[in-house]
Amino acid sequence: MPLCLVLALAAWLAGEAVSTAQPESTRSGASTEAHRVAEQPALVLPAPPPTGSPLTSEPPSATAGLSSTAAMVSKEWAASAAAATGIPLRALLGYAGAELRLAREQPGCGLGWATLAALGSIESDHGRNRGSAIDAGGTTVPGVFGPVLDGTTYAAFRDTDTGTLDGNPRWDRAVGPLQFIPATWAIWGADGNADGVADPQQIDDAALAAGRYLCDTGDLSTASSWRLAIYSYNHVDSYVDLVAATANSYTERMP
Repeated sequence: MPLCLVLALAAWLAGEAVSTAQPESTRSGASTEAHRVAEQPALVLPAPPPTGSPLTSEPPSATAGLSSTAAMVSKEWAASAAAATGIPLRALLGYAGAELRLAREQPGCGLGWATLAALGSIESDHGRNRGSAIDAGGTTVPGVFGPVLDGTTYAAFRDTDTGTLDGNPRWDRAVGPLQFIPATWAIWGADGNADGVADPQQIDDAALAAGRYLCDTGDLSTASSWRLAIYSYNHVDSYVDLVAATANSYTERMP
């Protein structure tokens, strides 16, 4: 299994999608989320830089990288954005905080919060799938889990974490609001809330990890590189279009 084998498997949310093109990618794929969409979807440009980029609540400093990503976001901005977009406030703090952290870590990436929010919406309804919710601390309660990957319906992924993350000691399954599989979390796992633990069920951790994964593609300010990054998350063109449309819908609602 390639090391960069990927994050999400949320096909359990809907039916299968049909890919209409195969752009080259040196990466092995991410989500296998399979929303049923048009068989020949029109290409959609990636989300533009948000008109309401998250405002930071703290000035840059030498130790800023050690703080919680959510604490970096202006609470006034977040409350306004949550009301405008319908994204749960605690989830939005995770997405926006990841953008601000990545802007410092990788200023050449250009990843916006709306892209992460679109992924969170598609993968788990912002942590609300199957009755779960993100609590005040940013953790999904109860935890969000995808189907067991035993080869019955989806590709088989034998256990890589002794069931520590996904509760299954025999087969892996995707976990958390961004639907990481344990093998991928072992590579990309992040500690966005600065509690010393990288937890895929915690939105700050998951959003920062997903952002770093996407930024590994390079500069996401161009349509081609943005699409390549999302395609690496899930090798289905209609999925890329859905992420773009969802991200654009969020930015268009911003005041």
